[in-house]
Amino acid sequence: MSSTTLAQALTQAQAGGLARIDAQMLLLHVLGRAPNDRAWLLVHDGDALTAAAVDQYTALCARRARGEPVAYLTGRKEFWGLPLAVDARVLDPRPDTETLVGWALEVLAAHPAPRVADLGTGSGAIALALQHERPDAQVLAVDASADALAVARANALRLGLPVRFAQGNWLQGVAGPFDAIVSNPPYIPALDPHLAALTHEPLAALASGADGLEDIRTIIAQAPARLAPGGWLLLEHGWDQADAVQALLRDAGFDQVQSRRDLSGIARCTGGSMPGATPQ
Repeated sequence: MSSTTLAQALTQAQAGGLARIDAQMLLLHVLGRAPNDRAWLLVHDGDALTAAAVDQYTALCARRARGEPVAYLTGRKEFWGLPLAVDARVLDPRPDTETLVGWALEVLAAHPAPRVADLGTGSGAIALALQHERPDAQVLAVDASADALAVARANALRLGLPVRFAQGNWLQGVAGPFDAIVSNPPYIPALDPHLAALTHEPLAALASGADGLEDIRTIIAQAPARLAPGGWLLLEHGWDQADAVQALLRDAGFDQVQSRRDLSGIARCTGGSMPGATPQ
């Protein structure tokens, strides 16, 4: 047994530059505790760690300090209340993406047994959240990456959610029709300096051409032929891209074009419906 207590380990991690929540999540992982068990750390802050636990925790903190997402280090991330397994084959699901899920559930509320496609599913976060909330839905999750689909399929199997999966480039080869198509595609400009801080995540799921809109343009061009009358296309995008995405949707013939704000109040999702929609 080492002489390092839980409180001391957390203090040392924060002194090394880690955010308090990150330090806590990693320590809970080392101790085999649930990720929402932070209150337990306070009650047991005087407990001593084993030497092996100290070594493991120190190594994880060093990797986090070099930019590796906590989700990759622990192998798990909660999204829409669902515990997902994640690793470097997929993006670390962000809480702001729940804005897209909530909006999709709104536009699907009046549809019995809705048909939904999630493009670029990654870990399956969006598709699984929608299937969980709408057991009657027919949800298809598409990704170009076989590695990503392996992660998503494993999550679906573990959660017992009957999402269907297909490998492909956006809607190419996908027939439809769908009542909603949702996507959190790559949207960062290829030369954006912020990519340097995201080197641990798959680049193909992050960057999209010179202005970050290359994949969004492709999806908007493909979607009308796959949407049912009144069906919605909902897209997540960058903090400064709402106006550009709205213009692309209008140019493609979409109605009711609008944006939704994320948890920080930023216009993060934009969508529109095919002609014939009931106003939302």
